[in-house]
Amino acid sequence: MFLATWLPRAAPLVLLSKRITNRYVLLFLNYTPFAVLAALTFPSVLYSTRSLLGAASGLVVASITAYFNKNLVTIALAGAMTVFVVETFFAF
Repeated sequence: MFLATWLPRAAPLVLLSKRITNRYVLLFLNYTPFAVLAALTFPSVLYSTRSLLGAASGLVVASITAYFNKNLVTIALAGAMTVFVVETFFAF
């Protein structure tokens, strides 16, 4: 069991002990955390409400708000209020 958990953690240290100089590999490694975060978060955003319509509308409004306003509290409130309004007044 020790080997199964230790090997994935130690292998990058052993295999990548030299400094990475390839530009494309560095770009890939720089963007990987954002891609992983998006892949883990996106499905739970769509299935966290009672209806897919409410979740999708909240996602759209939060995305538009994030584009124009960088304040995280404003983005979260706009998305949450949109989901509340859609699920309250347009319940199927």
